[in-house]
Amino acid sequence: MRSIIRLHDISRIYRIGTETIHALRKVSVEIFQNEYVAMMGPSGSGKSTLMNIIGCLDTPSEGEYVLNGTEVSRMTDNELAEVRNKEIGFIFQTFNLLPRSTALENVALPLVYAGVPKAERLERAFKALDDVGLGDRVKHRPNELSGGQRQRVAVARALVNRPSIILADEPTGNLDSKTSEEIMILFNEIHQKGNTIIVVTHEEDIAKHAHRIVRLKDGLVEWDRKNENIREAAAGNLKVN
Repeated sequence: MRSIIRLHDISRIYRIGTETIHALRKVSVEIFQNEYVAMMGPSGSGKSTLMNIIGCLDTPSEGEYVLNGTEVSRMTDNELAEVRNKEIGFIFQTFNLLPRSTALENVALPLVYAGVPKAERLERAFKALDDVGLGDRVKHRPNELSGGQRQRVAVARALVNRPSIILADEPTGNLDSKTSEEIMILFNEIHQKGNTIIVVTHEEDIAKHAHRIVRLKDGLVEWDRKNENIREAAAGNLKVN
């Protein structure tokens, strides 16, 4: 199996006034192609900082980060932005959709930054929405969609650039249990198609869908092990609620 993410002795230190905060302390994690990994930990454990570094939203104070064979820990902001757009699809708890844009326009946005021609952008955005069960909602704006539908738009947007990694930050945090289950079915389908998925969550029920769980505590990896009791999402067709 090919290594897609390699973090070696990653530390992240923040200085606020006279206070020094060690968010991460020499964390080493390797993630392989097509793995489905959950990163867990309580507030203050360092999981959000680690997610930001993996997602090229932040850089480590110390250590080495290799993404798809490229050393990214010392890249410039512009270089990081290019890597983010090419390699990583983001899914956030708050969806982060543009309120005045249609579902189709929201999904096509990463392709604008990638310089894809308009006709191809719209074609790929429509297919991405259709793949998540929203082919009949392409002209709807976020306020015309349910929470589950908005999160599916966010999933489609994350997939449209054909990234190697899907990085999801508390992806079901704003959803009820039924809709959360439907999103986890969708994640399982994405994983089966070959994507590497990293889910950052504090919820045990969500983490149990992953094939491997990394638990952080006080900026350290407390444990990292295979999930022997994978919780399968309920079978059945996706319902657009």
